[in-house]
Amino acid sequence: MILKNALNFSHALLQQKVQPGNAVIDATIGNGHDTLFLANLVGRKGHIIGCDIQADAVNHTKQRLIDANITLASLTLTDKGHHHITDLVPSALHHKLTAAIFNLGYLPGGDKEITTTSKTTLAAIEQLLKIMPTGGLIVLTVYDGHNEGKVERRDLYAFTNQLPQDKYAVLNYQFTNQKNNPPMVIAIEIK
Repeated sequence: MILKNALNFSHALLQQKVQPGNAVIDATIGNGHDTLFLANLVGRKGHIIGCDIQADAVNHTKQRLIDANITLASLTLTDKGHHHITDLVPSALHHKLTAAIFNLGYLPGGDKEITTTSKTTLAAIEQLLKIMPTGGLIVLTVYDGHNEGKVERRDLYAFTNQLPQDKYAVLNYQFTNQKNNPPMVIAIEIK
């Protein structure tokens, strides 16, 4: 099948954008799968900033990188929320900030009551749009199989689709004939 699921599609977008030595953000590190994927793209000289409000997510991600023998010149993992992006990304890295990925919802295997929210996710996106250079890419995988996810999807869809087309390219990708709330990928590229 040539049509990719949401995870593979988001990774394909990142593969096209991220180069060795780039700075990237994993805005919802969860169990560390995307952080590991990004580490392999940026290489030893790259910089990853990863955040998640749950300390368990930070610990899982650190362990995943250790288990994979990944060492980076610069790695920042924190249990601060993604709405603190401006505080987490040093201004010296703004011009190298190539991509950011969000996997929204709750921590797989964790407490399903702790979820991302529209308020914090929109705040993070607005900050990224201000600090990322031309060509920067934001990839959001939106899981809406729970109540907060439905609100977040609605709000993100409305926000991203009103972004001016002369400054941003916005893509929505989702299988529309699948059961059980298939995730949607929203990609924003800064022109």
